[in-house]
Amino acid sequence: MDFGFVFMGSCQVSPQVRHAEARGYSHGWLYDSQMLGSEVYASLALCAAATQRIKLGPGVTNPKSRIAPLTACGMATINQLAPGRAILGIGTGNTTRRTLGMPAARLDELREHVLVCQGLFKNELTDYTEGDRHRKIRFLNPDMGYVNIEDPIPVYLSASGPKVAQMAGEIADGVILFGAVHPSIVKWMVDNVKIGARKAGRDPDRIYVLSMTAFYLTKTEKDIETRAVREAVGPMVASSSNIFALSTHHDPGLLPADLRDELVAFTNVYKDPEAPIETRHLKLYSGYLQKLRPEHEALMTEKIMRATTLVGTRDQIVDSIRQMQAAGVHQVAVQPILDTDATIDQFADEIMPAFE
Repeated sequence: MDFGFVFMGSCQVSPQVRHAEARGYSHGWLYDSQMLGSEVYASLALCAAATQRIKLGPGVTNPKSRIAPLTACGMATINQLAPGRAILGIGTGNTTRRTLGMPAARLDELREHVLVCQGLFKNELTDYTEGDRHRKIRFLNPDMGYVNIEDPIPVYLSASGPKVAQMAGEIADGVILFGAVHPSIVKWMVDNVKIGARKAGRDPDRIYVLSMTAFYLTKTEKDIETRAVREAVGPMVASSSNIFALSTHHDPGLLPADLRDELVAFTNVYKDPEAPIETRHLKLYSGYLQKLRPEHEALMTEKIMRATTLVGTRDQIVDSIRQMQAAGVHQVAVQPILDTDATIDQFADEIMPAFE
């Protein structure tokens, strides 16, 4: 089992990424959301310069923030600074787009963006389209030290619903899951990845599966339904459950039956139809993934917190990770909601040794 750490995109985070590397984490992921944090490629460049071994990437970017050649150049530049350590994490941009009050990218836009990046990473003459204009493109100076496409740059697709999970199986090197801890959720997503892989004639077992989630260690099993726990993991619970629910709004029956009601309850947690449409997103996404919203607290049951985050005693959390591993997860990446350094150290001290 690999262990990663998820940071808000920040130009000040490189010392913490270096600390995570020293504590044995294999991957460092930075959120790419321009309304919430720093510009992700500038932040990744600082992290690359400050580290030696840890793999780095946006967790995740999207097709709407940049044109595909710029995404490819950004990743190839990070790969020049950190050879062989760059991974492109990309999704439809649920968070990034909604913090602008805009819709996420369409699946066809995501697919096209990924295929352009993959072609450029392979130094291929690549199809590129803007409007009705179609051209062939490639990096023109790949050997002059500006970018590195000699070392492979894997592409991981972020998936919270069946269609994107199947696309990941078809075209990506890996899949990124948010809040997928319970075996039912993991199996639901991994089964769809396998469907896509088999459809494309690929080996499903070669698709790397990463689950990003939050973590909170309790002293006893009775300490889970407390304010402290809800503040530590609640933002991840609300965000991931909301996206799972929205991804199946046309057919909630696609959700795992044993968690369907709990996930569907989060469908409207980031909606406020009474607020002005031009500004409602400014209120709804303030503190997103960083602070517990009071109106979400009543939904934070032990069942849904344990299904979407790593919460409980050491033995409970280790058992949860073992179940995730058995269901097909290769990496668990933890996002701190509260104290970053304390979370890095506590997870490294208490949980990671069980998997050595």
